Amino acid sequence: MILPQEIIARKRDRRVLTTAEIEAIVQGLTDGRLGDAQAGAFAMAVVLNGMDEAETVALTRAMAASGQTLHWDDLPGPALDKHSSGGIGDKVSLILAPLLAAAGAYVPMVSGRGLGHTGGTLDKLESFAGFATRPDLATFQRIVREVGCAIVGQTDDLAPADRRLYAIRDVTATVESRPLIVASILSKKLAVGASGLVMDVKCGNGAFMTSLDDARALGRTIADVANAAGLPTRAIVTDMNQCLGRTAGNALEAAEAVAFLKGESRDPRLKEVSLTLGAELLERTDGETNARARLERHLEDGSAAERFARMVAAQGGPTDVLSTALPQAPVVVPVPAATSGWITEIATRQLGLAVIELGGGRTAPEQTIDHAVGLADVRGLGERVEAGEPLALVHGRRADEARHIATRLTAAFTIAEAPTQPSPVIIERL
Repeated sequence: MILPQEIIARKRDRRVLTTAEIEAIVQGLTDGRLGDAQAGAFAMAVVLNGMDEAETVALTRAMAASGQTLHWDDLPGPALDKHSSGGIGDKVSLILAPLLAAAGAYVPMVSGRGLGHTGGTLDKLESFAGFATRPDLATFQRIVREVGCAIVGQTDDLAPADRRLYAIRDVTATVESRPLIVASILSKKLAVGASGLVMDVKCGNGAFMTSLDDARALGRTIADVANAAGLPTRAIVTDMNQCLGRTAGNALEAAEAVAFLKGESRDPRLKEVSLTLGAELLERTDGETNARARLERHLEDGSAAERFARMVAAQGGPTDVLSTALPQAPVVVPVPAATSGWITEIATRQLGLAVIELGGGRTAPEQTIDHAVGLADVRGLGERVEAGEPLALVHGRRADEARHIATRLTAAFTIAEAPTQPSPVIIERL
């Protein structure tokens, strides 16, 4: 028997843990023999002293194997997945999952809720009345097989060791650890049985990784660990110095995703990220040589929109989602431009914080959110505006609150007399 306190002491003393020692920690997390204090101490030791790649791979594999693991070997197409490090207005998953399904892939996607100043895919999908984000595993598997895609939250059966460790990290100031972040993300992807993964690493003032060096480091670590653990993975760094698309807020983003799939409006940056990530997955795992053009065809012929509608209905949402009205806030207040000129900088994080302040995000884990509130018609970098023209529209529940936030957001947009060239939305492939 390996005593947990001895393993914790070894990591505390900057020693490299063996696979057996890491497996013992994970087993203790799973069966409860490792107490919360010991789990917190282990996490803090990792935060302070790190883990090398072999340790991170061992932790990832052990947490993935701590519960039920899914397999899709009998399907006629690859099982693919995508993960984002989080940003403002990032509704790519709502577009990419049905788009890949229309192209013949299968997408068993485990997503999350809002974190910090960023939004969450599950919260956006719950804007559709009745949408179930935590079906049982049998239902999840059936929907993936029949529809081609399903987007769910982490269930009790998938990587339970990760679920427990994350909850402990959340209250012990041990979230900010690259090995623990990587193992948490990848353990769920391995457990769900994906055969290919693309990691969208957001970089900029609206992302958790504000510097390119930090974004590169996270992307490379995830790709290296995932590939070493047997999950072919590519990381792509994308720009988050402005809202992705024209909306931020759950129902507003869901509506933009529906409009995108139906071809009613397609923000160029949102389209570029969605197609780049999708093409990367198909080319890497399916040998597709003309993947981007194929994905574009599925957008244009309506098959991606049809898959989305089937997925929402299969997960308990409306059966006519492509024509269903989403929740709308009763108050809409413009954010006026202070001067005329070109938008040269946006304090993007402030946009996400505004959504939270309106009630569209959480300040406590079990808090109920208002799906209708948020920001719409958000202007982007390099655009010309006239004084008094709306930079965005604040959708709120109360007029005084919406006006207060609109006034504050005016300062989030820097307007200059001359334009500057914004960064490309695809910054780097790792």
